[in-house]
Amino acid sequence: MPEIIGATFPIPNKLLDRILKEKKNVFVKPATLTKLKPGMKIIFYASHENQGYAGEAEIEYVEIVKNPMEILEKYKDRMFLTEKEFKEYMASQKRWGRVRHKPWMAIVLRNIKEYPRRIMPKRFISVAGRYVRRDEYEKILKAIE
Repeated sequence: MPEIIGATFPIPNKLLDRILKEKKNVFVKPATLTKLKPGMKIIFYASHENQGYAGEAEIEYVEIVKNPMEILEKYKDRMFLTEKEFKEYMASQKRWGRVRHKPWMAIVLRNIKEYPRRIMPKRFISVAGRYVRRDEYEKILKAIE
């Protein structure tokens, strides 16, 4: 099985510019893919309108916390979500029946780059995200050449 080189997560297109253009470099979500390590890639999948892989970044480090408010306190100005959006996101987890205290992760990014065009993935990407293997990543790179 090819090596895991990173992960992909869907991000609403309207929020993606904050990462790709404004260089907000902290991606936050409930902790799902916990094998991520520094040096791996995050491939940004634009969801909703204008879908497709839109860019990538390298993981500087991953911080997993029990209390998501710690993320807000530490990374408030660097997060791709505003404080209000982040609090709404936390509240939405309860609406979906996720009342147990699941850890949250802050993925600090570097070397953020936007792709010259959107690339459609071969497989569906759920809100939890999924790991990306070397062979898939190489196909993405060839598609954007």
